[in-house]
Amino acid sequence: MASDINTDESHSTGRALDIGSGLRFHRAVYNHFVESGSLDPKAGMTVTTGVDSPHGSGLGSSSALAVALCEAFRFFCNTPLGTYDLAHLAFEIERLRLSLAGGKQDQSAAPFGGVNFIEFLPQDRVIVDPLRVDRSVLNELEASLVICSTGVSRESEQIIDPQVGRNAQTLDAPHAIKQAAIDMKQALLTGNFRTLGEVLNNPWISKKKTASGVSTQIIDELFEAGGWAWPVHLAGRGVESWKTQT
Repeated sequence: MASDINTDESHSTGRALDIGSGLRFHRAVYNHFVESGSLDPKAGMTVTTGVDSPHGSGLGSSSALAVALCEAFRFFCNTPLGTYDLAHLAFEIERLRLSLAGGKQDQSAAPFGGVNFIEFLPQDRVIVDPLRVDRSVLNELEASLVICSTGVSRESEQIIDPQVGRNAQTLDAPHAIKQAAIDMKQALLTGNFRTLGEVLNNPWISKKKTASGVSTQIIDELFEAGGWAWPVHLAGRGVESWKTQT
């Protein structure tokens, strides 16, 4: 059952579930644990999920759901999976089994929590480095954030597919975004909010160059209404966080 979308399903035990429709995430995770031998296909269970953020908000809620489902089944089946294993399994469920476009940053962030610097390396390696950000810096950052809903919901493929095609032609924008992550790490560790604002603003400009659908008219209007606002969430879809310079 998915309480946030008022959808309830019942299935007979002893068979693989069709992942082409319905609660695809729930079905795909169930299939994986059955196929891996961790779950008895004749075992009965009730799985209930709920997602707080709106569908299509661009806040990574689908990946967080995949991680949560994998963790619930791992616990139920007493399967020995570490945090990195959990993140990778959620990635495989969402990107490979369900063929949903995107990277692996959301699946890597969800199971660890906190403020992390995440490195994606060759040979499918991921390193999650927790940052020791002073509590006073985090308090100021949290107090400076405002979340507003644009009322827009879109599928991530509408943003990602054009980005992939354009990135094949120019890598300037992705490289700028990558450098911004490194600069943001330093700004957070030193509590330099002036630099943090600039770091967030510059890659937002680069981000918009990767695909025409990254931003929308209402997002641009919010940006202008704030004078000089820094978009904290760079996906440009649905729900955005902003810090306005004063």
